This record gives sequence, structure tokens and C-alpha cells, in this order.
Amino acid sequence: MKTAPTILWFRNDLRLADNAALSAAIELGFPIVPVFIWDPSSYGAWTPGAASKWWLHHALDSLNTSLCKLGGSLIFRKGHTLEVLEELIHETGANHVFWNRRYESSLRKLDASCKRILTKRGLDVRSFNSALLNEPHEVGTKSGSPYKVYTPYFNTVVGRPAVPPITLNNSSIRFSQITPESISINALELLPSSNWHRKFEREWKVTEDAAQTCLRDFLDQPIELYKQDRDRPDRKGTSVLSPYLHFGQIGPRQIVQAIKEKSDLGLEGPKVYLKEIYWREFAYHVLYHFPNTPDMPLQLKYANFPWRYDATLQERWQQGRTGYPIIDAGMRQLLETGWMHNRVRMIVASFLVKHLLQDWKQGARWFWDTLVDADLASNTLGWQWSGGCGADAAPYFRVFNPIIQGKKFDPDGSYVKSFLPELAKLPVKYIHTPWEASTAALKVAGITLDVDYPNPIVDHPRGRARALSAFAAFKEEQNE
Repeated sequence: MKTAPTILWFRNDLRLADNAALSAAIELGFPIVPVFIWDPSSYGAWTPGAASKWWLHHALDSLNTSLCKLGGSLIFRKGHTLEVLEELIHETGANHVFWNRRYESSLRKLDASCKRILTKRGLDVRSFNSALLNEPHEVGTKSGSPYKVYTPYFNTVVGRPAVPPITLNNSSIRFSQITPESISINALELLPSSNWHRKFEREWKVTEDAAQTCLRDFLDQPIELYKQDRDRPDRKGTSVLSPYLHFGQIGPRQIVQAIKEKSDLGLEGPKVYLKEIYWREFAYHVLYHFPNTPDMPLQLKYANFPWRYDATLQERWQQGRTGYPIIDAGMRQLLETGWMHNRVRMIVASFLVKHLLQDWKQGARWFWDTLVDADLASNTLGWQWSGGCGADAAPYFRVFNPIIQGKKFDPDGSYVKSFLPELAKLPVKYIHTPWEASTAALKVAGITLDVDYPNPIVDHPRGRARALSAFAAFKEEQNE
């Protein structure tokens, strides 16, 4: 008689649709005990930041609501993972523990340890893939080594048959009648103690349904112009699915199938967007095979680069007070919404690393704490790209000009003005260079430089020259 339940351990797969572990648990036929365990120590040095925990709280609340509608509930526990699992196994009499795989180094080690110990004790322990199109261990060069450059990686995986999302009949989920005690979601203490996150609630709907709505809206039209509009922060040209993907409220298999069903793959927009999905896959490939990259450059020769640590410069950058409007608008967007347009992410990262010569890890840590989509694989790959020290990295001599970038991608200044209201009355010709405005123009706009808005903290030509000199000198030193 099938009575011994299956513990379904949710982690970063907070959805019911296309959930491989859930599907396997349903097929097994035993009653299910859905659980979530909050164990900050399991993340090692990269415990989720404040913005991520805010999203996690609401994603868990949404998942629990969905489970309650089906007659079950999500069991919340807090503590050391293996100890909590053993408690739940004892309390429920479970013979099976299922979960979807994670790829960060400390979490992989934890999962492997749990699987080994519980299997030795006679339990049926299984893990599944619900986060990636191609798992890192499934892809390699002809010699068997991991890829370090995106294009050959992409060329290897793009032709592989797409695995369709798993179709689930939620009405067939049978929950265990043995319900272990659960703490409240608030007892997980995921929400920040201050109220700064209240702004996020106006910006986001943190549900599985919202992820699907976001995808449908993107496929209705924006995807067709994605190649051009993805670089325009003043337009709604991107999918904004990254936080939903990170927490598993939608999966890449669902996205790829929807694109193929609803979009003309002959258009450049869908093709370029698919490449972005594979860029995310590449990030996981690199993180999996080079697990030290969150803390060390992939190109180890840059480990000893002489960064010029300056807490004041970093704080000005963090708060959006650099004097370069496109930079400051991006950093203010981050603080107000927990998200930043990808083109602007590249601009602000280049500025911190190149113009200010601050360690890329300082930027990665700030993004980690303030982004709702703070994904260790993508965050690490992006910052090492900007720092010129990672996989497929930008060369050291690529230094984004924040003035040209602003004029090119926010030509009428609407993005800047939406996050820098103090510049709202400034003429468009000066919106990316307020310091060039005449005294009369500044007066009409109600701006006093260094009072209402700062002068640049570094002169662009001088900052660029300093960066090129520092990187060139370091490169020469490495070659000696």
C-alpha cells in the first residue's frame, strides 16, 4: 500500500509547472510533503542579499498559496539542512526525498552530502534538472574540457533538440495526511528590517502567473524588435524575466517552447533573445566548472591587479552620485526597483572598474545585495566580463564612455529623467553632460551643480587614460 510519503524539497524551483521533481513525485504515487528549508549557512560566502530575500519571501508565499488551493501547504523550516531533513523524515515516515538540482559550489556539496547520507540510511533520494536546457556536465569541448568562450559553447548546444517542458496535472497531486509542524513564513526573517523594500511592491508581482504574463507580454510584440530595443533603457524592450528565472517561477524550457510556438524564428529579435537564454546557460557552465570564480578571476593573472580601493568613490557610485547621469540613473533604478537594465549594468560596471579602478568584486557584492535577480552565475560572469578577467571577457582597453553611451541609448534623456528628477527641466542637449550647461540653462532648470546634482567625480578622458595606463602596465609586468 502506497502510504509512506515523498518529501518534495523546494529550493530555487518555486513553481508547479514544468517541475521535474514534482512530476516524478506525482508519478511515483506516494503522498507528497512539500517543504522549504531556510539555511543561510548552506550558501557559504554568498548568502542571498537583501533584495533577493525580499523576492524569495514573496515567491514562497505565492507558492504556498498555490499549494493551498490544491489542498496542501508548504512546510517552512529553518536550520541546518540535513538535520531538518532528518527531522521531517522522522516526523512523516517518508521513504523518498526528491529535489531539483542546484549548481553553486557550496550548494552542490551540501546536496551531495545529503544524498549520500540519506541513501545510506535506506531512503530513495533523487535529484532532477528543472533549471537549465543543458546541464554543465553534459557539455564540453572535443577534448572534454569546459568552455571558456561563449560562441563555441553556443554553437555546440544550439543545435541540440530542445527538451519540452513537463506537462503536469496539478489535480493529480496527492498530499500527505501526515502534516509536520511548520513555522510561519515571517519566522524565516527574509524581509529587510527597514522599509526601503516597500518600493519594490509597486514594481513587481512575485508569482508564477506573473512570470507567464511577463513572457506573454514580451512575445506579443517587444521580442520582434529585441535586437534593437534591448539596448534602450528608455523603452520596454526586454523581457524582465530574470528574477522569475532565478527563483524558478519560470523555467528556460517554458520560455524556449513559447518562443518557438509564438514567434517568427526568422526574425532577428527572437534569435538574439534565444542567445541570451544560452548566455545564462554559459554562465552556469562556467560557474560549475570553475567554482572559485565568484571570489577569484578566471584568468588568475589578474588576481593581483593593483586596484585602488576608495570607500568614498564606491559609495558615490552605489548611491548614484557620480555626476554622470546614465550611471546615476542606473544606480538609482537599482535602489528603487531592485533591477537594472542590462545595457546600463554594463555601463555602470565598466565605470566602476575602469574609470574608478575599483575591484570588480566590490561591484559584484553590491549587485548581489541590491538585485532581486542576483544570480551567482550571471552576476559573476558579468562582472568578470567587465573587469576583463573572466570567460569571454571584454579586453582591458574597452572602456565605455558614459557620455556617448547615454546619448546613444537614451537620446532624449527620458530614462535619466525618470530616475533623476532633479534633472527633469534640463534641456536634452545637456541631459548627459549637465556640467556643460550654461549658468542660465542651469538656473532655468533649478540646478546648482554640487548642490542639486554633482559634478563628475572623475573626468572621462583622464579616467580612461588612467585605466588604460594601469591595465597596460599590469599586462607588461605579467609578461616580464
